[in-house]
Amino acid sequence: MLDFRLSPDLEALRDRARKVADEGVARFGRHNDSWINGFSKEFAQVMAGEGWIGMGWPKEHGGHERPPLERVIVAEEMISAGAPIAAMWFADRQMGPSFIAYGTPDQQAEYLPTMLSGETTWCIGMSEPDAGSDLASLKTSAVRDGDHWVINGQKIWTSFGDVADYCYLICRTTTEGPPHKGISEIVVPMDSPGIEVRPITDMTTNRHFCEVYYTDVRVPIENLVGVEGDAFKQTMRQLEHERGGIDRLVSNRALYDIAFERADRSDPLVRQEIAELEIGYRLGRLLVYREVLRQAPAGFSAATKCFCTEHEWRVAQFVSRVLGPEATLFDDITHGLLYAPGYTIMGGTSNIMRNILGERVLGLPREPRPSAA
Repeated sequence: MLDFRLSPDLEALRDRARKVADEGVARFGRHNDSWINGFSKEFAQVMAGEGWIGMGWPKEHGGHERPPLERVIVAEEMISAGAPIAAMWFADRQMGPSFIAYGTPDQQAEYLPTMLSGETTWCIGMSEPDAGSDLASLKTSAVRDGDHWVINGQKIWTSFGDVADYCYLICRTTTEGPPHKGISEIVVPMDSPGIEVRPITDMTTNRHFCEVYYTDVRVPIENLVGVEGDAFKQTMRQLEHERGGIDRLVSNRALYDIAFERADRSDPLVRQEIAELEIGYRLGRLLVYREVLRQAPAGFSAATKCFCTEHEWRVAQFVSRVLGPEATLFDDITHGLLYAPGYTIMGGTSNIMRNILGERVLGLPREPRPSAA
């Protein structure tokens, strides 16, 4: 028989994480989709005090070298409860691992310690108005001028652009060669002259999305991360961290728990739907476990992200049906329901994820483009 139960030490960690998450909610409030909406520097430092930032990072870089499942367990409890982890999330999930893999020793010494302490918040300058899921078509440029890069361009959907200390900017340092070439990653302090940030209020009333304009922004050449002009693979590896995580499964788990308590579980159709959703949570969790244990093939995070975010959409529909007419009244719960359309868009749309899965994992041929008339 297969035993899917956690070991006693992991169960103890889950209990501790749940306790800290509940205390965080009691102190700072419950946040829908808390990994992106629940911003609290204070709670980030609580996480740091527990040793829950950089849990899997190597000890030589200040991390804790704990098994990867431990981070997933902690993150699941935090997000499921709605605890405000957003201030440290991007640094822990993506930026830290990127610096460990591609950064210079000086960059690692400068940036990793304040990530681990919960002091610094990072944003990611990736999407542009005409380059969302198609990253290779980005146009924001960084031109070498002596000992500096001069950056010009516009980014959009830059979460926390208005409160971040640094931006991990994906930009173009040359236009020569195919579109995937010429892309570089550069650290940009957000207090640099020439940066204008415009928060975007979405239909949920959240304001973490931002437009960021770069006009002759100068940063030292030492801020280049990894290989100049050949960072597309670096960025794809970064997206593996983003797409295959537990945050893509349990963003609205708190709403599901609320609806579960209010649902008419004497109705066999309701019980059947609950059973399907519970199965979805278990399957999604196993997919995430495969990712963090590196048992999944390269690129499979696209499938994990697609399944998990579409599950979150189904959860939102269940919550709406349970609430009935109440779902049309704007309150804390329906505030979270309005976020549901974003699940299958953020981090790459489901259509893009299916294309990646078909082409890069299954090896299916690309459909030829129709010739011009």
